Amino acid sequence: MHLPVLLQEVVEALRVKSGETFLDCTAGSGGHTLAVAQATGGTITAIGIDEDEDALSRTHERLQAAGIQATLREQNFRELDKTLSDLGVAKVDAILFDLGVSTDELLESGRGFSFSKDEPLLMTFRKNSEGRVTAREVVNEWKEENLALILEGFGGERYAERIARAIVEARVQAPIETSKTLADIVSAVVPRSGRTHPATKTFQAIRMAVNDELPALEEGLRKGLASLKSGGRMAVISFHSGEDRIVKRFFKEEEKSEGGTASKKPIVPSREEVQGNPRSRSAKLRIFIKK
Repeated sequence: MHLPVLLQEVVEALRVKSGETFLDCTAGSGGHTLAVAQATGGTITAIGIDEDEDALSRTHERLQAAGIQATLREQNFRELDKTLSDLGVAKVDAILFDLGVSTDELLESGRGFSFSKDEPLLMTFRKNSEGRVTAREVVNEWKEENLALILEGFGGERYAERIARAIVEARVQAPIETSKTLADIVSAVVPRSGRTHPATKTFQAIRMAVNDELPALEEGLRKGLASLKSGGRMAVISFHSGEDRIVKRFFKEEEKSEGGTASKKPIVPSREEVQGNPRSRSAKLRIFIKK
């Protein structure tokens, strides 16, 4: 099961009290919502949204087993205002964005998120990818220069141009259909560095492009803050430098223009957490308290 990152730190930062409303914008497997609810004895109004219907099913089962009631909706957090409006909720007391991809999604979705699996090349957060851009479309149809741009911009990949060229050359021979095929193409042209797989950054970049993650984050932050009560708290866990820059800039701009308080430095996982959950090593938690 996916291990929620910075769990106790999130609970302590949000300080949700009995009777308050908590919005988890990335419900995942329900770990953060469960911890926040249990910290108040389960006496909060919990709302969880996620694009992945399988994630919502896991959240439902986990919360139900613990006796926690929550309202769950299949939605991208860039549409959180619609979710709250549909539920008749005007404002919430606390909001969480956990921007990481869960272990369950990586290893169990069957949509090609992991370079260690041989799966259809989709990488869509939504289970139903019909009518949506997929990773297959990106690697087989996008121009070489555009591929290089997203690999460098979203993945920080120093070999972006080399990888983009290899992808274009490979697809001339046959369409790139699976995650293993893509991983093998990248591995053939990128030297291995330590324990990190050569395709790590490529998969991250393509996933971010497919799901329009950075624009969605900017929109979600704006709508989230607008939906937050005065004195309410927003917590954001990022795993990517581009995400963290957006969050840091947004909080600073809001602090300067509207008041409120942004955390000066991000909270990072302890050494013990990283040892127990290596996926947490790049996590950064930032907090904003609305004026």
